[in-house]
Amino acid sequence: MTAPSKSSGSNNSGQGVDIGTNAQGLGYYPVSVAVTDDAGNVTSANSSDATWGNTLRLEVLETDAPVAAITYPTAGARIITAQPTFTFTITDTGSGIDPTSCYIKIDTESAQAVTPTIVGGVASCSYTPAAALAEGSHTIEVYGSDYDGNEAVHATASFYIDITAPVLNISAPADNLKTNQAQLTVSGTTNDATSSPVTVVITVGATEYTPTVDSSTGAFSQVVSLSEGSNVITITATDSAGLTTTVTRTVVLDTAAPTIVSITITDNPTTTGTSYLIQVEVTDT
Repeated sequence: MTAPSKSSGSNNSGQGVDIGTNAQGLGYYPVSVAVTDDAGNVTSANSSDATWGNTLRLEVLETDAPVAAITYPTAGARIITAQPTFTFTITDTGSGIDPTSCYIKIDTESAQAVTPTIVGGVASCSYTPAAALAEGSHTIEVYGSDYDGNEAVHATASFYIDITAPVLNISAPADNLKTNQAQLTVSGTTNDATSSPVTVVITVGATEYTPTVDSSTGAFSQVVSLSEGSNVITITATDSAGLTTTVTRTVVLDTAAPTIVSITITDNPTTTGTSYLIQVEVTDT
């Protein structure tokens, strides 16, 4: 005889996503037998029989494994907290997910059991590590089993922990610089040990500049335009994880020459070899 095509839910009292109709609520398929001798006498037994009942309860196990999927983080993600909450699902279309069999493993640590929330055939799992993860690359591995003992193919995802903003050093201009040149070079270096490359945005008023950052040295240089008067130059470095470091410089552009109001020489006339004083009064905007 050929066994039924669906699980009997033997390990879950006949409960599950897709248990055979005759096994639902039972955990087995009821079997009946009848034997007839040559004289036509018939003896029958079924799953309720006091003697043979347990024998006539056919337990059928499915062979389809559930599917494990990681919902957070995505592969290659850069995470800016050292204790992220990982989420994943285990999905089964037969006997259902065994809630005691959902696990997550971080790097080479021991697997940790996760208690899922199960709706239909989907077990949703969430796990936050008790200790902070070190900065750098990590891998999680998740899996689970159904009530019939089929284990899902393990799902993995590698990601990066980055909680340190990039380093940003500005070599020019000096803060509070005064100049009569409307064009000014902003230069510096930036780097990030975990989440390179780093991008740089320089803002002067309503104008943004995006200098090229040397991939090996982190150096950058950008000529910017100044407006007459005080200019606030904002330099922001952003790493691949989205962490930022900002430095500001204030530069005053003054292109107006000073005006001489008066000049006085004391004593004038004077005698040879003696000292005299020149006083100049000026205004400058």
